[in-house]
Amino acid sequence: MGLGSTAKKIQKVADIAEDLYKKVNELKTQLEDLRSTVDETNTRVDGMEQELAEQRALIEALAEERGVDTEAVVAEVAADTDSNTAETVSE
Repeated sequence: MGLGSTAKKIQKVADIAEDLYKKVNELKTQLEDLRSTVDETNTRVDGMEQELAEQRALIEALAEERGVDTEAVVAEVAADTDSNTAETVSE
């Protein structure tokens, strides 16, 4: 076996290793971007949950002021949603 064929094999392995290294770095960058996006999304969701809780409190206060039974309204909406879901599933 000549040194030329060994050199070619070593070069081929080196090229493959270099390609893998580039791909690993690309994946690392993509993962970092994904983590950043997830963190941003979590922050937004937390903010939306806070706003929703505030809005719910305001709506419940207004409903109470007007004598509306919020629990009955929520139960009615849940029943309608369950009914619509059951109809969709049976179709």
